[in-house]
Amino acid sequence: MAKNTESNVYTVLFATGMVLIVGTLLAFVSSSLKDKIAENKRIEKQQNILYAMGVNDNEEGSVNFVPKNKVAEEFSKYITKQLVITGTKAVEDNQAYLIDLKKEAAAAKDPNYKRRLPLFIGDKDNQEYYIIPVRGKGLWDAIWGYVALDKQLVIKGVYFDHAGETPGLGSNIKERFFMDDFEGEHIMNGDIFIGVTAAKGNADPKNLNKTDFKVDAIAGATITGDGLSAMLKKDIAMYIPYLKTLKQ
Repeated sequence: MAKNTESNVYTVLFATGMVLIVGTLLAFVSSSLKDKIAENKRIEKQQNILYAMGVNDNEEGSVNFVPKNKVAEEFSKYITKQLVITGTKAVEDNQAYLIDLKKEAAAAKDPNYKRRLPLFIGDKDNQEYYIIPVRGKGLWDAIWGYVALDKQLVIKGVYFDHAGETPGLGSNIKERFFMDDFEGEHIMNGDIFIGVTAAKGNADPKNLNKTDFKVDAIAGATITGDGLSAMLKKDIAMYIPYLKTLKQ
């Protein structure tokens, strides 16, 4: 007896079978690639951290990370400590770079949860760096990055990235012409934390004034710039109580 391939029962059974087959295949692929995905995330995070503190292969105007085959060695060389901060207390943790900022922010909505803040201490050319991871919201999706500070809490370098900002506009937060402006910027006014704002109509387009707490915003990317400014202020502020103890 021939099958009635036009019946509703056949359609439902066929669709169910395809869902099960495709689901099984996807689960298998995901499981088989799990270790590779985790390794790629480690490499990317370590490249970004190193980039912020000036360990990169940059050429004029370009963004070039430490090569993948060298990043583990360079990370071990330049990052002397990984800390997890809670308030003004810190404990060493060599897996601090694996802390998921998004999950920590969600967990911190519970007032009884003590949020874990990863901090990376680096040494380059006999200068100590404190590298802070930051995460926020741009125009369309998440934005994130790393900010490297010196002992005086002056920015020595940054790296920013995004999930889906507008090409040629908000996506330019990861371009050299924008990120390089942050180098030398102050975030403290005496003992008061101010942060750095991507300011539209900034009266310092060449970014010569490093104590005005501003960098020139990206034209046409107001919402992305506002999100980045809010991200820097919100996330760096959480580290200030601990960083102040290092200056005492």
